[in-house]
Amino acid sequence: MNGAVPCTRSLSSVQTSGDYEKETGRQILDAFSSISPLETPMVLVAGHAPFTWGANASKAVYHSVILEELARMAQLTESLNPRARDLESHVLDKHYQRKHGPKAVYGQEERA
Repeated sequence: MNGAVPCTRSLSSVQTSGDYEKETGRQILDAFSSISPLETPMVLVAGHAPFTWGANASKAVYHSVILEELARMAQLTESLNPRARDLESHVLDKHYQRKHGPKAVYGQEERA
């Protein structure tokens, strides 16, 4: 994952009075219009709950644990510094590429 956890828009009253599950799914799809669901296996659904997924049930639960930890760190950061800013994109990209890029070296020997 590179960047913020995506969050859906709130459902309108028309959407909640119709096919609620279908509309929730649409909101999730809309949140991933420019994000890879394989690289970001989680979403916060406004007014509902977090959703996570993975190749199997164990991976989905793993992503749930990661999401809970991200939320905890965000809450602690904001409580310590309400003016804390998001990391600049070049820092996020560097961290992401170190772990997931073609020359990933995070936690391992550098590859040739």
